[in-house]
Amino acid sequence: MRWRPRRAALLIALVSTLALLCCGGSVTALLLGDLSGKGEDLKLYTTGCGTGGPVDPDAKLPSLRHYGASQMRNAAVIINVGANLKLPPRAWVIAIATAMQESRLSNLGNLGKRNDHDSLGIFQQRPSSGWGTPAQVTDPVYASTKFYDKLKTIDGWETMPLTEAAQRVQISAYPDAYAKHELVATQIVNLLADGAANAVGNSLKMVCASAEDVAASGWTNPLAVKGPDAHKWNVGSGFRTSDRPTHQGVDLIVETGTPIRSVASGVVSRIKCDETFTGKKDCDRPGYSGKGGCGWMLEIRHAGNIMTRYCHLVQRPSLKAGQRVAAGQVVALSGTSGNSSGPHLHFEVHLNNDRSSKSAVDPVQFMAQRGAPLGGSQ
Repeated sequence: MRWRPRRAALLIALVSTLALLCCGGSVTALLLGDLSGKGEDLKLYTTGCGTGGPVDPDAKLPSLRHYGASQMRNAAVIINVGANLKLPPRAWVIAIATAMQESRLSNLGNLGKRNDHDSLGIFQQRPSSGWGTPAQVTDPVYASTKFYDKLKTIDGWETMPLTEAAQRVQISAYPDAYAKHELVATQIVNLLADGAANAVGNSLKMVCASAEDVAASGWTNPLAVKGPDAHKWNVGSGFRTSDRPTHQGVDLIVETGTPIRSVASGVVSRIKCDETFTGKKDCDRPGYSGKGGCGWMLEIRHAGNIMTRYCHLVQRPSLKAGQRVAAGQVVALSGTSGNSSGPHLHFEVHLNNDRSSKSAVDPVQFMAQRGAPLGGSQ
């Protein structure tokens, strides 16, 4: 395979606060805090949601902590093969996360007694299972091509949870292991492919994800307001502001009955009528300031030990605990139940699957990092 020359447009900027991603052709650089769960500070570069194309694997590549030059080159090869096959950047994220789990992006030969059967290469493909000869599966271009060829045969892979799609290709003894790599895989794709994980489309036509799209990162906006009113909703009360220091989320101002979507694939963990101050459970009635509680509340757990919470729903969601939901699936309707001065969605993001306030992070920053910025005018 011959690499097409690409001009890498990487802007390195150190910023003390996170900025919102803006998809109007602007240039943005974000310095990520400790969201990887490993105490790492990773930089996320975006310069147009993938429009600049992936970096040439033979160019001098940027590095990340724990991933050296050879590993980043393998990541660049995986991305370029996906681009040449005209696959969307979601496939690149899945492939990178898979290789991170299988080999830490290293092109492994036979490890002797430590070898898993005859597994070889960046995807630990087995010649005895028909993946190719030892020489072939230790060629990153060949191995990446074979991975993508198998991925394309899986019906619905584009909307599957990453770990499910990866497992359908790899048939691993640890089917849930891939999920923990999704965030860093997203960052690597953004770093090496001009912010492509914030986009939709394929290598021929790639655009920034809009409010109704699921970005290549696997994340989307909780609200997909279309038509002439799409520009009218925005972020109201913010996260832990000076006048509301205990406000653990953000208020997204929309009319009652607006569809609310799961921001990523996950599992429903709790549905609750939460009205704590009055002691009454009358969430089916409109709330008011001072009533107390979230009203009808929905919680969903996602890959990477992330939990999202949706409050003030107009009625009990027609879901049940343990039910799987897809990214972008409508899971509830906005309302004004509980402690609410008017119709809106109160949206929270928590790390480490922790429901307490100490685990809450700013949803505006968190969603911007995943290519799904909040606010109708973003």
